[in-house]
Amino acid sequence: MENKIWNPADLLQLSGGYWSACALHASVKLDVFTQLGEGPMAAEELAGRINSDARGLAMLLNSLVALELLEKEHNSYRATPFARNFLSKNSSQYLGHIILHHHHLMESWAHLDQAVRSGGPIRQRVSHEAGDEERESFEMGMFNLAMQLAPKIVSAIDLSGRKRLLDLGGGPGTYAIQFCLHNPELSAVVYDLPTTRPFAERTISQFGLSDRIAFESGDFIKEGIKGIFDVAWLSHILHGEGPAGCTVLLEKAVSALEPGGMILIQEFIMNNDQDGPLFPALFSMNMLLATPHGQAYTEKEIFGMLQSAGAGEIRRLPVELPNGAGIIAGIVGKK
Repeated sequence: MENKIWNPADLLQLSGGYWSACALHASVKLDVFTQLGEGPMAAEELAGRINSDARGLAMLLNSLVALELLEKEHNSYRATPFARNFLSKNSSQYLGHIILHHHHLMESWAHLDQAVRSGGPIRQRVSHEAGDEERESFEMGMFNLAMQLAPKIVSAIDLSGRKRLLDLGGGPGTYAIQFCLHNPELSAVVYDLPTTRPFAERTISQFGLSDRIAFESGDFIKEGIKGIFDVAWLSHILHGEGPAGCTVLLEKAVSALEPGGMILIQEFIMNNDQDGPLFPALFSMNMLLATPHGQAYTEKEIFGMLQSAGAGEIRRLPVELPNGAGIIAGIVGKK
């Protein structure tokens, strides 16, 4: 790979890149794009609607025009078509929840140096004790992201003849929903912490699949997994654990599969030298900030952990995904 040729302007743009991110986060928190997705509006009128100072809001709106997320004509602002699609709450493609999740992460990232010095986390992962807004932004943010990718992923994975899917750590159940929509003979269980239940049951109901997808609550590290399945889906679960935790998790997932069952793992996958791609490398630090042992793993490491857990025929599926994500599959033999 050819090395980037840096110059001071590039370096300073990188250093101050959080300015743009903060402008986006503030706009989502203030629900600017939903309001301006309904039609053009002057800053003064919008300020009245969202209970904001008109001068400060005008500054924010002008920065969003410069970022090409709003359009301005005379003294009126309106959302661009892209912003209407992805930043308005009235759109089914809304990404605001994951953006607010990123906002909640920013304080800990400002203290990354402390985490590097200590080698341990400086923030708590989203937990039972998290506030309603933070919990919702995380759970529905995962739904936002998965809805962008799940239809492409499920159409690329052949589950013909398989009847019962375990969506381990499935959050709001997005992948279970999409797998069931694509495979009419499939039923599923979403297994996750109790605080996830309301989000999962709500989204499952919205898709009319409450008769085919159940929710089971539990801690998949500390507890066993009830039931027998012929396919297990683990999407972005391993990175929250160290190698020892991954071993326990994968052994429990494999033990829940009948002979011939398929295990599927989606992760941000590092190259085997652990120096790229960029997003998995940065994401690994996000796990440093929030977990005692979590990290991004290499393809070689995931292959090895699956093999140790009892899976064979391990392969990486030819599905092109953004941000260095990939899907690794294995088959469970006779027990």
